[in-house]
Amino acid sequence: MKRRLVTSALPYVNNVPHLGNLIQVLSADVFARACRLKGFDTLYVCGTDEYGTATETKAQEEGVSPAELCGRFHELHKGIYEWFGIAFDKFGRTSTPHQTEIVQGLFKDLDAAGFIKEETIEQLYCDSCARFLADRYVRGICPHCGYDDARGDQCEHCGKLLDPTELKDPKCSSCGAKPAPRATKHLYIDLPAIRPRLEAWIKEASVKGFWANNAVQMTQAWIRDGLKPRAITRDLKWGIPVPKPGFENKVFYVWFDAPIGYLSISAVAGEEQGFDWKGWWMDPEQVELYQFIGKDNIPFHTVIFPSTLLGSGRKWTMLHHMSSTEYLNYESGKFSKSKGVGVFGTDVMETGIPADVWRFYIFYNRPEKSDFTFTWGDFMEKVNGELIGNLGNLANRTLSFIQRFYDGAIPAGKP
Repeated sequence: MKRRLVTSALPYVNNVPHLGNLIQVLSADVFARACRLKGFDTLYVCGTDEYGTATETKAQEEGVSPAELCGRFHELHKGIYEWFGIAFDKFGRTSTPHQTEIVQGLFKDLDAAGFIKEETIEQLYCDSCARFLADRYVRGICPHCGYDDARGDQCEHCGKLLDPTELKDPKCSSCGAKPAPRATKHLYIDLPAIRPRLEAWIKEASVKGFWANNAVQMTQAWIRDGLKPRAITRDLKWGIPVPKPGFENKVFYVWFDAPIGYLSISAVAGEEQGFDWKGWWMDPEQVELYQFIGKDNIPFHTVIFPSTLLGSGRKWTMLHHMSSTEYLNYESGKFSKSKGVGVFGTDVMETGIPADVWRFYIFYNRPEKSDFTFTWGDFMEKVNGELIGNLGNLANRTLSFIQRFYDGAIPAGKP
């Protein structure tokens, strides 16, 4: 019986998790609990994603160091998930020595295999702030859908991945000034060169295991549209240093290092609990990997992260089951941590409504095939009608029946 390795998407550390984030964590928790009940040796890991521009900008806003911000918000995340009864085997973080060692090791493997390219490109530079504007340091109009407050790395409205130079009418997120292009060197993972291995793996893995329909469609679209080399470095200070001469002032792009957090968090768990993490992540014959994410994270988990592992030339436990959901919206719009739109974990804890009631509602309305909109009216209707009226009534009648006819003890069944 194969062991089951379970992950849920690493939440950004810079904000309080909302109900939309909890869908993936709760889904993985329910699945991991079921696996344990059925006798599977199971490891469920998750943790806070702590590097990148999101953390740097939040730390600047609050006047603290990124490390201090991460420490505070990591504990906040941990407390919320504990309140919700999430049974992680390890809830860790990515700003650890283990993460640095494993990320740099994978990079060196890719570089040695010839899958790392160096390119001089133009990036947006803010003269007022005297720095390059990576990812969330710049906002503007999305070239795909016209959303007027798109980030430099991804449009929150349409979900398209972006490069800051693609934005129309870009502005520095810190000072509001209009940036100008300037040349800078960066390293890229050569996805076109890895494509034959990736396509062969996708063809086998998406059939051998189970991938949600949106994961299959989005992955096929990425392949069909043509893979391009993707930048894996950034002009930032808060991140994992790049171990290559000439790039000492760069760090790894958060979406190169973040999925590797599953490995490093497992490594920390192994040290604490007395097992070898490689026995989980480098034993594909005996371990199946089940990942739970939202649809905006699909390409990172089905294209970029697998390409990193395949290109390294080592024998890794690869994705078997991809459970990717659609969006959970709030009243009249999408949940957004950065904009403060939605119902957040700290709010939920203060409602006086038990965690199990929220667990029921979130899982009952899990947006598997289409977006779902949370409203307080629907919450009350589902809880009163389905949980209390139907399930609660069934449990009450069953227990009353057992008490009345069997003196409160379920009789032993026939062998």
